[in-house]
Amino acid sequence: MIWKNWLDEQSGLRDRAGLRRTMHPRGPDDQVVDLAGNDYLGLSRHPAVRERAAEAARTWGAGAGASRLVTGTLGLHVELETALAGFLGQPAALVTSTGYHANLAAVTALADRDCLIVSDSHVHASLVDAARLSRAEVTITPHNDVCAVSTALAQAGGRRAMVLVESVYSVLGDAASLLELAGVCASYGALLIVDEAHGLGVAGAGGHGLVRELGLAGQDHVVVTATLSKSLGAQGGAVLGSTAVIDHLVNRARPFIYDTGLAPAAAGGALAALEMLMTRPELPALVHTRATALAGALGVSAPEGGVLSVPMPSPQVAVAAQAAALEDGVRVGCFRPPSVPDGISRLRVTTSAGIPDAEWARAAAVLGQVVKEFEATT
Repeated sequence: MIWKNWLDEQSGLRDRAGLRRTMHPRGPDDQVVDLAGNDYLGLSRHPAVRERAAEAARTWGAGAGASRLVTGTLGLHVELETALAGFLGQPAALVTSTGYHANLAAVTALADRDCLIVSDSHVHASLVDAARLSRAEVTITPHNDVCAVSTALAQAGGRRAMVLVESVYSVLGDAASLLELAGVCASYGALLIVDEAHGLGVAGAGGHGLVRELGLAGQDHVVVTATLSKSLGAQGGAVLGSTAVIDHLVNRARPFIYDTGLAPAAAGGALAALEMLMTRPELPALVHTRATALAGALGVSAPEGGVLSVPMPSPQVAVAAQAAALEDGVRVGCFRPPSVPDGISRLRVTTSAGIPDAEWARAAAVLGQVVKEFEATT
Protein backbone atom coordinates (compact mmCIF):
# COMPACT_ATOMS: atom_id res chain seq x y z
CA MET A 1 0.00 0.00 0.00
CA ILE A 2 2.88 2.41 0.67
CA TRP A 3 3.99 2.32 -2.95
CA LYS A 4 0.45 2.50 -4.33
CA ASN A 5 -0.32 5.54 -2.17
CA TRP A 6 2.88 7.22 -3.31
CA LEU A 7 2.15 6.54 -6.97
CA ASP A 8 -1.41 7.87 -6.57
CA GLU A 9 -0.04 10.99 -4.89
CA GLN A 10 2.48 11.58 -7.67
CA SER A 11 -0.21 11.12 -10.32
CA GLY A 12 -2.41 13.68 -8.60
CA LEU A 13 0.44 16.18 -8.38
CA ARG A 14 1.09 15.84 -12.12
CA ASP A 15 -2.59 16.38 -12.93
CA ARG A 16 -2.89 19.49 -10.76
CA ALA A 17 0.24 20.99 -12.31
CA GLY A 18 -0.90 20.23 -15.86
CA LEU A 19 2.17 18.06 -16.42
CA ARG A 20 0.70 14.68 -17.31
CA ARG A 21 2.45 13.08 -20.27
CA THR A 22 1.00 10.36 -22.48
CA MET A 23 2.19 8.47 -25.53
CA HIS A 24 0.26 8.62 -28.80
CA PRO A 25 1.23 5.84 -31.24
CA ARG A 26 1.21 6.83 -34.90
CA GLY A 27 0.93 4.70 -37.98
CA PRO A 28 3.39 4.49 -40.87
CA ASP A 29 1.16 6.62 -43.11
CA ASP A 30 0.43 9.43 -40.67
CA GLN A 31 -0.84 12.42 -42.68
CA VAL A 32 0.02 15.02 -40.04
CA VAL A 33 2.87 17.43 -40.88
CA ASP A 34 5.51 16.57 -38.29
CA LEU A 35 7.27 19.59 -36.79
CA ALA A 36 7.86 17.86 -33.48
CA GLY A 37 10.48 15.25 -34.40
CA ASN A 38 14.15 15.85 -35.11
CA ASP A 39 14.40 14.45 -38.64
CA TYR A 40 15.83 17.79 -39.77
CA LEU A 41 16.86 16.70 -43.25
CA GLY A 42 13.91 14.41 -43.93
CA LEU A 43 16.20 11.42 -44.46
CA SER A 44 14.69 8.84 -42.11
CA ARG A 45 12.22 7.68 -44.77
CA HIS A 46 14.31 8.45 -47.84
CA PRO A 47 14.30 5.39 -50.15
CA ALA A 48 18.11 5.18 -50.28
CA VAL A 49 18.40 5.33 -46.49
CA ARG A 50 15.70 2.74 -45.94
CA GLU A 51 17.21 0.41 -48.52
CA ARG A 52 20.67 0.63 -46.96
CA ALA A 53 19.15 -0.09 -43.54
CA ALA A 54 17.31 -3.12 -44.95
CA GLU A 55 20.44 -4.31 -46.75
CA ALA A 56 22.45 -4.07 -43.52
CA ALA A 57 19.83 -6.13 -41.68
CA ARG A 58 19.84 -8.75 -44.44
CA THR A 59 23.63 -8.92 -44.38
CA TRP A 60 24.37 -8.72 -40.65
CA GLY A 61 21.09 -9.74 -39.01
CA ALA A 62 18.64 -7.90 -36.77
CA GLY A 63 21.22 -7.15 -34.08
CA ALA A 64 24.96 -6.96 -33.49
CA GLY A 65 24.72 -10.04 -31.30
CA ALA A 66 27.01 -8.98 -28.45
CA SER A 67 28.85 -6.10 -26.85
CA ARG A 68 31.45 -4.61 -29.12
CA LEU A 69 34.38 -5.95 -27.10
CA VAL A 70 33.10 -9.50 -27.54
CA THR A 71 31.86 -10.13 -31.09
CA GLY A 72 29.58 -7.13 -31.54
CA THR A 73 31.94 -4.89 -33.50
CA LEU A 74 30.94 -5.19 -37.14
CA GLY A 75 32.82 -3.98 -40.16
CA LEU A 76 29.82 -1.71 -40.67
CA HIS A 77 30.52 0.00 -37.33
CA VAL A 78 34.09 0.74 -38.32
CA GLU A 79 32.97 2.09 -41.68
CA LEU A 80 30.49 4.40 -39.99
CA GLU A 81 33.04 5.59 -37.41
CA THR A 82 35.55 6.41 -40.14
CA ALA A 83 32.95 8.36 -42.12
CA LEU A 84 31.74 10.30 -39.05
CA ALA A 85 35.27 11.22 -38.01
CA GLY A 86 36.06 12.42 -41.51
CA PHE A 87 32.87 14.48 -41.83
CA LEU A 88 33.29 16.17 -38.45
CA GLY A 89 37.04 16.65 -38.85
CA GLN A 90 37.97 14.49 -35.88
CA PRO A 91 40.87 12.02 -35.52
CA ALA A 92 38.68 9.15 -34.28
CA ALA A 93 35.12 8.16 -33.44
CA LEU A 94 33.34 5.56 -31.32
CA VAL A 95 29.76 4.59 -32.17
CA THR A 96 27.34 3.73 -29.35
CA SER A 97 23.81 2.34 -29.32
CA THR A 98 22.16 5.70 -28.51
CA GLY A 99 23.07 9.36 -28.22
CA TYR A 100 22.22 9.10 -24.52
CA HIS A 101 24.86 6.39 -24.19
CA ALA A 102 27.40 8.54 -26.02
CA ASN A 103 27.11 11.26 -23.39
CA LEU A 104 27.09 8.78 -20.51
CA ALA A 105 30.16 7.04 -21.93
CA ALA A 106 32.17 10.20 -22.53
CA VAL A 107 31.55 11.85 -19.18
CA THR A 108 31.63 8.84 -16.86
CA ALA A 109 34.82 7.45 -18.41
CA LEU A 110 36.69 10.76 -18.32
CA ALA A 111 35.50 12.13 -14.97
CA ASP A 112 35.63 10.70 -11.45
CA ARG A 113 35.69 11.81 -7.80
CA ASP A 114 38.92 13.71 -8.40
CA CYS A 115 37.45 15.79 -11.23
CA LEU A 116 35.45 19.02 -11.35
CA ILE A 117 32.59 19.21 -13.86
CA VAL A 118 31.32 22.63 -14.90
CA SER A 119 27.95 22.25 -16.59
CA ASP A 120 25.82 24.78 -18.44
CA SER A 121 22.39 24.96 -16.83
CA HIS A 122 20.68 24.10 -20.13
CA VAL A 123 22.50 20.89 -21.08
CA HIS A 124 20.52 17.80 -22.05
CA ALA A 125 19.32 15.35 -19.41
CA SER A 126 21.83 12.77 -20.65
CA LEU A 127 24.72 15.08 -19.70
CA VAL A 128 23.05 15.85 -16.36
CA ASP A 129 22.75 12.14 -15.61
CA ALA A 130 26.29 11.50 -16.81
CA ALA A 131 27.66 14.15 -14.46
CA ARG A 132 25.79 12.62 -11.53
CA LEU A 133 26.99 9.10 -12.34
CA SER A 134 30.61 10.25 -12.64
CA ARG A 135 30.68 11.11 -8.89
CA ALA A 136 32.62 14.25 -9.69
CA GLU A 137 31.96 17.55 -8.01
CA VAL A 138 29.53 19.46 -10.25
CA THR A 139 29.20 23.23 -10.61
CA ILE A 140 26.23 24.43 -12.65
CA THR A 141 26.73 27.78 -14.35
CA PRO A 142 24.11 30.17 -15.79
CA HIS A 143 23.26 29.52 -19.41
CA ASN A 144 25.92 30.67 -21.88
CA ASP A 145 27.86 32.55 -19.18
CA VAL A 146 31.52 32.19 -20.16
CA CYS A 147 32.69 34.34 -17.24
CA ALA A 148 30.93 32.03 -14.79
CA VAL A 149 32.65 29.04 -16.41
CA SER A 150 36.02 30.74 -16.06
CA THR A 151 35.34 31.54 -12.40
CA ALA A 152 34.36 27.94 -11.70
CA LEU A 153 37.45 26.55 -13.42
CA ALA A 154 39.67 28.92 -11.42
CA GLN A 155 38.50 27.11 -8.30
CA ALA A 156 39.40 23.62 -9.53
CA GLY A 157 42.42 23.63 -7.22
CA GLY A 158 44.69 21.59 -9.46
CA ARG A 159 42.08 18.95 -10.19
CA ARG A 160 41.20 17.76 -13.68
CA ALA A 161 38.23 19.77 -14.93
CA MET A 162 35.60 19.28 -17.62
CA VAL A 163 33.07 21.69 -19.15
CA LEU A 164 29.76 20.40 -20.56
CA VAL A 165 27.85 22.30 -23.26
CA GLU A 166 25.71 21.75 -26.34
CA SER A 167 26.72 23.33 -29.64
CA VAL A 168 23.06 24.12 -30.38
CA TYR A 169 20.78 23.83 -27.38
CA SER A 170 17.82 21.53 -27.73
CA VAL A 171 15.21 23.73 -26.04
CA LEU A 172 15.98 27.34 -26.95
CA GLY A 173 17.81 26.58 -30.19
CA ASP A 174 20.64 29.01 -29.37
CA ALA A 175 24.35 28.29 -29.79
CA ALA A 176 27.08 27.98 -27.19
CA SER A 177 29.99 30.46 -27.21
CA LEU A 178 32.33 27.71 -28.30
CA LEU A 179 35.35 29.79 -29.28
CA GLU A 180 35.39 31.61 -25.94
CA LEU A 181 34.71 28.42 -23.99
CA ALA A 182 37.48 26.55 -25.80
CA GLY A 183 39.89 29.38 -25.00
CA VAL A 184 38.94 29.39 -21.32
CA CYS A 185 39.27 25.61 -21.14
CA ALA A 186 42.70 25.74 -22.79
CA SER A 187 43.92 28.34 -20.31
CA TYR A 188 42.91 26.16 -17.35
CA GLY A 189 43.87 22.81 -18.88
CA ALA A 190 40.22 21.72 -18.87
CA LEU A 191 38.40 19.41 -21.26
CA LEU A 192 35.49 20.82 -23.27
CA ILE A 193 32.77 18.31 -24.14
CA VAL A 194 30.42 19.56 -26.85
CA ASP A 195 27.16 17.76 -27.62
CA GLU A 196 26.55 18.28 -31.35
CA ALA A 197 23.23 16.40 -31.33
CA HIS A 198 21.43 19.42 -32.81
CA GLY A 199 24.44 20.69 -34.75
CA LEU A 200 25.37 17.69 -36.87
CA GLY A 201 23.71 17.98 -40.26
CA VAL A 202 22.30 21.45 -39.56
CA ALA A 203 24.90 23.88 -38.17
CA GLY A 204 28.01 25.04 -39.97
CA ALA A 205 28.75 25.01 -43.68
CA GLY A 206 27.33 21.85 -45.19
CA GLY A 207 26.06 20.66 -41.80
CA HIS A 208 29.54 19.82 -40.47
CA GLY A 209 28.62 21.13 -37.00
CA LEU A 210 29.82 24.18 -35.09
CA VAL A 211 32.97 22.58 -33.69
CA ARG A 212 34.40 22.06 -37.17
CA GLU A 213 32.95 25.34 -38.46
CA LEU A 214 34.83 27.28 -35.77
CA GLY A 215 38.13 25.49 -36.32
CA LEU A 216 38.01 23.54 -33.06
CA ALA A 217 37.87 20.04 -34.57
CA GLY A 218 40.91 17.92 -33.80
CA GLN A 219 42.03 19.93 -30.78
CA ASP A 220 43.08 17.62 -27.96
CA HIS A 221 41.06 19.42 -25.30
CA VAL A 222 37.77 19.31 -27.27
CA VAL A 223 35.61 16.17 -27.33
CA VAL A 224 32.43 15.94 -29.40
CA THR A 225 29.38 13.77 -28.86
CA ALA A 226 26.61 13.34 -31.40
CA THR A 227 23.46 11.41 -32.14
CA LEU A 228 22.53 9.53 -35.30
CA SER A 229 18.80 9.87 -34.63
CA LYS A 230 18.27 13.46 -35.71
CA SER A 231 19.73 14.78 -38.98
CA LEU A 232 20.89 11.30 -39.96
CA GLY A 233 17.42 9.87 -39.43
CA ALA A 234 18.55 6.62 -37.81
CA GLN A 235 19.43 5.71 -34.23
CA GLY A 236 22.61 5.59 -32.20
CA GLY A 237 25.29 7.95 -30.97
CA ALA A 238 28.99 8.68 -31.26
CA VAL A 239 31.89 10.15 -29.34
CA LEU A 240 34.60 11.85 -31.38
CA GLY A 241 38.01 13.16 -30.38
CA SER A 242 41.65 12.22 -30.15
CA THR A 243 42.74 8.62 -30.52
CA ALA A 244 43.82 8.70 -26.86
CA VAL A 245 40.32 9.68 -25.75
CA ILE A 246 38.64 7.02 -27.87
CA ASP A 247 41.07 4.35 -26.66
CA HIS A 248 40.30 5.33 -23.07
CA LEU A 249 36.56 5.03 -23.69
CA VAL A 250 36.95 1.59 -25.26
CA ASN A 251 38.67 0.46 -22.07
CA ARG A 252 36.78 2.38 -19.41
CA ALA A 253 33.33 3.51 -20.59
CA ARG A 254 30.78 1.18 -18.98
CA PRO A 255 27.86 2.36 -21.20
CA PHE A 256 29.96 1.19 -24.16
CA ILE A 257 31.62 -1.91 -22.71
CA TYR A 258 28.49 -3.53 -21.28
CA ASP A 259 26.04 -2.65 -24.05
CA THR A 260 25.23 -4.56 -27.21
CA GLY A 261 26.63 -2.93 -30.34
CA LEU A 262 24.51 -0.64 -32.49
CA ALA A 263 21.98 -2.60 -34.58
CA PRO A 264 23.11 -3.11 -38.20
CA ALA A 265 20.02 -1.50 -39.72
CA ALA A 266 20.59 1.70 -37.74
CA ALA A 267 24.28 1.77 -38.65
CA GLY A 268 23.57 1.18 -42.33
CA GLY A 269 20.84 3.81 -42.44
CA ALA A 270 23.00 6.39 -40.68
CA LEU A 271 25.88 5.73 -43.06
CA ALA A 272 23.62 6.19 -46.10
CA ALA A 273 22.21 9.43 -44.67
CA LEU A 274 25.71 10.74 -43.94
CA GLU A 275 26.82 9.99 -47.50
CA MET A 276 23.75 11.82 -48.80
CA LEU A 277 24.47 14.82 -46.58
CA MET A 278 28.01 15.00 -47.97
CA THR A 279 26.68 15.41 -51.50
CA ARG A 280 23.61 17.56 -50.76
CA PRO A 281 24.63 20.72 -48.87
CA GLU A 282 21.35 22.31 -50.00
CA LEU A 283 19.54 20.27 -47.32
CA PRO A 284 21.00 22.05 -44.26
CA ALA A 285 20.73 25.34 -46.20
CA LEU A 286 16.99 24.77 -46.63
CA VAL A 287 16.60 24.06 -42.90
CA HIS A 288 18.16 27.46 -42.14
CA THR A 289 16.04 29.27 -44.71
CA ARG A 290 12.83 27.80 -43.38
CA ALA A 291 13.77 28.23 -39.72
CA THR A 292 14.66 31.89 -40.18
CA ALA A 293 11.45 32.68 -42.07
CA LEU A 294 9.25 30.82 -39.58
CA ALA A 295 10.95 32.49 -36.62
CA GLY A 296 10.14 35.88 -38.11
CA ALA A 297 6.52 34.89 -38.66
CA LEU A 298 6.17 33.63 -35.08
CA GLY A 299 7.97 36.59 -33.53
CA VAL A 300 10.84 34.64 -31.98
CA SER A 301 14.60 34.75 -32.45
CA ALA A 302 16.05 32.92 -35.43
CA PRO A 303 17.76 29.75 -34.21
CA GLU A 304 21.30 28.59 -34.86
CA GLY A 305 19.97 25.19 -35.87
CA GLY A 306 16.54 23.82 -36.64
CA VAL A 307 14.81 24.33 -33.26
CA LEU A 308 12.35 27.19 -32.70
CA SER A 309 11.24 27.95 -29.16
CA VAL A 310 7.89 29.70 -28.68
CA PRO A 311 7.12 30.65 -25.04
CA MET A 312 3.61 29.99 -23.71
CA PRO A 313 1.98 31.54 -20.63
CA SER A 314 1.50 28.24 -18.76
CA PRO A 315 1.74 24.46 -19.12
CA GLN A 316 -2.00 24.27 -19.68
CA VAL A 317 -1.92 26.88 -22.46
CA ALA A 318 1.04 25.14 -24.09
CA VAL A 319 -0.87 21.84 -24.16
CA ALA A 320 -3.98 23.55 -25.55
CA ALA A 321 -1.96 25.27 -28.29
CA GLN A 322 -0.30 21.99 -29.22
CA ALA A 323 -3.72 20.32 -29.46
CA ALA A 324 -5.07 23.14 -31.63
CA ALA A 325 -2.18 22.81 -34.07
CA LEU A 326 -2.65 19.05 -34.22
CA GLU A 327 -6.35 19.48 -34.94
CA ASP A 328 -5.31 21.49 -37.99
CA GLY A 329 -2.89 18.78 -39.09
CA VAL A 330 0.41 20.06 -37.67
CA ARG A 331 2.28 18.27 -34.91
CA VAL A 332 4.62 20.34 -32.71
CA GLY A 333 6.44 19.62 -29.49
CA CYS A 334 5.27 20.86 -26.12
CA PHE A 335 7.95 21.36 -23.48
CA ARG A 336 6.90 21.97 -19.89
CA PRO A 337 8.65 21.83 -16.52
CA PRO A 338 10.67 19.86 -15.59
CA SER A 339 11.75 19.29 -19.22
CA VAL A 340 12.62 22.96 -19.73
CA PRO A 341 15.64 24.27 -17.83
CA ASP A 342 14.26 27.80 -17.35
CA GLY A 343 10.83 26.68 -16.14
CA ILE A 344 8.99 28.35 -19.04
CA SER A 345 6.48 26.23 -20.94
CA ARG A 346 6.83 26.50 -24.69
CA LEU A 347 5.98 25.08 -28.05
CA ARG A 348 9.04 23.52 -29.61
CA VAL A 349 8.95 23.60 -33.38
CA THR A 350 11.54 21.73 -35.44
CA THR A 351 12.33 22.56 -39.04
CA SER A 352 12.62 19.91 -41.71
CA ALA A 353 14.00 20.02 -45.23
CA GLY A 354 12.01 16.90 -46.09
CA ILE A 355 8.56 18.49 -46.13
CA PRO A 356 7.23 19.52 -49.56
CA ASP A 357 6.94 23.27 -50.12
CA ALA A 358 3.13 23.34 -50.17
CA GLU A 359 2.85 21.38 -46.92
CA TRP A 360 5.48 23.55 -45.30
CA ALA A 361 3.63 26.73 -46.27
CA ARG A 362 0.37 25.36 -44.86
CA ALA A 363 2.05 24.28 -41.62
CA ALA A 364 3.66 27.70 -41.20
CA ALA A 365 0.30 29.38 -41.65
CA VAL A 366 -1.35 27.09 -39.08
CA LEU A 367 1.38 27.79 -36.54
CA GLY A 368 1.14 31.53 -37.10
CA GLN A 369 -2.57 31.44 -36.30
CA VAL A 370 -2.20 29.14 -33.28
CA VAL A 371 0.60 31.15 -31.71
CA LYS A 372 -1.31 34.41 -32.24
CA GLU A 373 -4.36 32.91 -30.55
CA PHE A 374 -2.65 31.34 -27.54
CA GLU A 375 0.47 33.34 -26.66
CA ALA A 376 -1.56 36.11 -25.02
CA THR A 377 -3.83 33.69 -23.12
CA THR A 378 -3.81 34.20 -19.36
